[in-house]
Amino acid sequence: MTQMSAAAAAQFAQRWLPAWTGNDPERLASFYSDDALYVDPGIPAGVRGKAELLAYFRKLLAHNPNWVWTQLEAIPMEDGFLNKWLAKIPVGTKTLDVVGVCLVQLDAAGKIRRNEVYFDRTELLSEIARYRQQQ
Repeated sequence: MTQMSAAAAAQFAQRWLPAWTGNDPERLASFYSDDALYVDPGIPAGVRGKAELLAYFRKLLAHNPNWVWTQLEAIPMEDGFLNKWLAKIPVGTKTLDVVGVCLVQLDAAGKIRRNEVYFDRTELLSEIARYRQQQ
């Protein structure tokens, strides 16, 4: 694969990011290759392969069915793009606006082979703890 344009990255994100909403882990996993590596702050060692990825997505999306992810900027790079994103994450009666970045590398078939997600989750974890104390 070669360098992806910002426009192509935006088109990919318009299809992929909505799959993070609505608790449909199979739909989300369909964007990933069978041997994909996925890393986020909750699993810094990552998960590899469709079975591990699907198990993680099932848990993650079940806890966050109504969050909404949108792309703020796509920065092209070899075999993919750096995705600057905004996530609107409901926690109790509040909705947090969380900004982060993720590395997205695609294989020759256009599936995500590597996705590393980075963001400061201090506010999110604090709000979750506050919400649980109120329950």
